Amino acid sequence: MTGEQNGPLSEASIEAMVADAVAAIAAASSIAELKTARLAHSGDKSPLALANREIGRLTPDAKREAGQRMGAARARVTAALAEREAEVASAELAATLASERVDVTLPVSRTPQGAIHPITGLIDELSDVFVAMGWEIAEGPELEAEWLNFDALNIHGDHPARGTTDTLFVEPVTAHQVLRTHTSPVQMRTMLDREPPIYVVCPGRVYRADEFDATHVPVFHQIEGLCVDRGITMAHLKGTLDHLARSMFGDITTRLRPNYFPFTEPSAEMDLECFACHGASVGNPELDCKTCRNEGWIEWGGCGVVNPRVLRAAGIDTDVYSGFAFGMGIERTLMFRNNAADMRDMVEGDVRFSRSLKGEAR
Repeated sequence: MTGEQNGPLSEASIEAMVADAVAAIAAASSIAELKTARLAHSGDKSPLALANREIGRLTPDAKREAGQRMGAARARVTAALAEREAEVASAELAATLASERVDVTLPVSRTPQGAIHPITGLIDELSDVFVAMGWEIAEGPELEAEWLNFDALNIHGDHPARGTTDTLFVEPVTAHQVLRTHTSPVQMRTMLDREPPIYVVCPGRVYRADEFDATHVPVFHQIEGLCVDRGITMAHLKGTLDHLARSMFGDITTRLRPNYFPFTEPSAEMDLECFACHGASVGNPELDCKTCRNEGWIEWGGCGVVNPRVLRAAGIDTDVYSGFAFGMGIERTLMFRNNAADMRDMVEGDVRFSRSLKGEAR
């Protein structure tokens, strides 16, 4: 027990930590305040967590006693959190119901106005940009063969994206079918079905094993483009994406930043100049831009020259033809254009969200 009697593992110290935690939890009057209290008194850097790390320095007998004491203390804090969370959630629900109460005596419109969903509206607008340039719109199945989703795109079997932590496989797994993780298989299907020149853009729904939070959803939308023709270079890609960026965001500065993707070589990320600070926050300690995190640029999507292995997998002569490909998230584009902070608004089906944008992305 050496070092424990008056240290952070003493009964008095632990009791004081628990008392502080219980007091902070009881004082929390909202879910946000309760979250702050949880991090402060139950998180990895809380006093109890830091004290718990000291157990390893004790003798075996002292470890047992200190561990039991610490376990009981953390259980009390956890119980207090659960109890207060139930109380706060109930109070917030009651307040929400009271504030959103509808006066049923007020006159209402018998024909409420609907709206095209903003995602649908943006897909149509993006498609129009490419149709105006002479491109075609291509579609494909959402349940896709694993070969088309990965192997044909030079994504080998040991690539992390092929794990169940990223990809949704359809049982039986031996059938080698997945819910497509991108719309790139549509590009491969197009190359297998026709001869170059090929100019197609592929908007559609894709699936990932992601969390459901403000910036991630397991089902979202992408738009990807593919050009295969004679003499295609990175310059053609840059010109196409600059035109798309101006069509979506007006007069905006872009850049291509080197990156790596298995299906393109060379590869790049397309960045947009920050809409909020226009790069003024870079190196300026007086400015704190939440949009670009003081980097001056915002990542929009990936692109590059089509890897010759992908063209050969589709039976295209790489001595004659080359191409470029690109892809970006439609939800991400919508968030950029409307300063939307929560991606969940786009999938929860609240017609008020669609009406606020009237089916438009701008």
